[in-house]
Amino acid sequence: MKALTPDSLPAPFGAYEHGVQAGRLIATSGQLALATDGTIPLDVTVQAELCFDNIRAILDAAGTDFSHVLRFTGYVTRREDFTPYMAVRDRLVQDLAVKPASTLLIVTGFTRPEFLVEVEALAMVPA
Repeated sequence: MKALTPDSLPAPFGAYEHGVQAGRLIATSGQLALATDGTIPLDVTVQAELCFDNIRAILDAAGTDFSHVLRFTGYVTRREDFTPYMAVRDRLVQDLAVKPASTLLIVTGFTRPEFLVEVEALAMVPA
């Protein structure tokens, strides 16, 4: 296995990697909207964009991109954030011939109350 922890991301909160590659398979940890300066945006759209930017960096470290994502799993803390989250995700995959599978769950919260969204991905490096 190979660790995928780009320098552009804040350090993981604990004993885990932001992403792991095993052969051609890539699994990302759930990405929260923590900016490199330690701030957390207040807006759910900006948070979702930051989560996907982090996933993009992890995929880039493995030599791939969103076109090789098999599944996104998103988590939001408020039902009203469903639509803004989906708008960000849909914009990022709109030009892909095959869209990733996707699941969205509404959860009661994350490690800090300021976090409104978390996103993880499962991808495959092209042959």
